[in-house]
Amino acid sequence: MSAPKRKRGQNGPAGKKAKQAKHDGNRDDQAETPTDPEEIAVPAPVSMGKWTNKERVLIFSSRGVNFRTRHLMNDLRTMMPHSKADTKMDRKDKLFVINEVCEIKNCNKCLYFEAKKKQDLYMWISNSPHGPSAKFLVQNIHTLAELKMTGNCLKGSRPLLSFDPKFDEEPHLALLKELFTQTFATPHYHPKSQPFVDHVFTFSLADNRIWFRNYQIIEEDGALVEIGPRFVLNLIKIFQGSFGGPTLYENPYFQSPNMHRRELRQASTAKLRERQMLKELQKAKRGQRTDVVTKDVTADVFDTPGVEKPVHIQTEEPEFDQNRKMKKPKPFKRRRMQMKKR
Repeated sequence: MSAPKRKRGQNGPAGKKAKQAKHDGNRDDQAETPTDPEEIAVPAPVSMGKWTNKERVLIFSSRGVNFRTRHLMNDLRTMMPHSKADTKMDRKDKLFVINEVCEIKNCNKCLYFEAKKKQDLYMWISNSPHGPSAKFLVQNIHTLAELKMTGNCLKGSRPLLSFDPKFDEEPHLALLKELFTQTFATPHYHPKSQPFVDHVFTFSLADNRIWFRNYQIIEEDGALVEIGPRFVLNLIKIFQGSFGGPTLYENPYFQSPNMHRRELRQASTAKLRERQMLKELQKAKRGQRTDVVTKDVTADVFDTPGVEKPVHIQTEEPEFDQNRKMKKPKPFKRRRMQMKKR
């Protein structure tokens, strides 16, 4: 028969006690090799730092978003280990409800994607619950799976944030820089993060818009290879409070998508009207009655006076020409043949 099993912590049949790990507050003692062969050495933790920056970002959206927006949110959650997800919010609810959702989820930052007309996407970035907050129009979205870039990074690694030098020139851009830094930067010593820095988030300014890119840092030569995702943020307004409040800044270069589509329709309508007017003008020209010209104005050009010749009247009979041979009548061919046969 086999020996009976013993529970963890009990003495074995030989009377030996279970091996226990030796925990000591001194790191140097832990690092040294124990002299007793029965003791087990516990390695020191990777970092003895303390998790002090407890920023948490809530990333969710409203109902009615398309598949591209869902993939973009999943990519952002993958790149930001300090983020949390939530169910979609009803579009009938007020935006102030998001502050309560952030409080329930224990989050102090929020990325909220709002879809309108099933074709326009707006993004709110807010510091909950006191503000400030900013509203953007998201354009040119390309997700991580769609781009198929050659770069790759470790999941949960901490990124570097790179900003355009223009962010320090104007106050509203400096405010956005601080908001982006607190939202996208992974806190140091976060439990879900890795102690590595192998990719870069870049925020560049061009054409009065903010262009977001994600690059991998190659260890060999320090070159950058794009990973994705990528999108463009067109600033609309910056508010003092969270999801509302007094307006701190309004973008004078912003044009709403509805106005842009209206201008395109008006341009196409103007072209159509121009073509229709041209057709009507050509038709009116063809239908006009042409005046019948009774007198040719160029007839006088060829009307030249001729030379008058004297009128000659022949009163005498013409003379007979003796040299003229008399022509004999020639019978028809058939008749000549008949005459030969005879």
